[in-house]
Amino acid sequence: MYRHLEENTMLSMRDCLDYCNLTDDEVALIAEHEDIPDAAAATIACGLVQTPEGVLLLTQYLSEALERAERSGDSERAARARSVWHRFQHDFPQAH
Repeated sequence: MYRHLEENTMLSMRDCLDYCNLTDDEVALIAEHEDIPDAAAATIACGLVQTPEGVLLLTQYLSEALERAERSGDSERAARARSVWHRFQHDFPQAH
């Protein structure tokens, strides 16, 4: 016999990000770029990483966020954005 999951069983945001191989920092940078809540950014990003075109779009978002951080003169923010961008390129090289 099959066991049915309880109706209140839900995946956590961390479960979703782990499944999509995304980090909290990547989602935060995407959320900042798009000016949307982190949860919405995570949902969008998890869908986008499923296709090469989506990965390319996320790469563009992260690149633009990095450029904005560098222009702001905030070296800490720029360093974080650069680190996030490099990690994303490493983890999703197919579209670069």
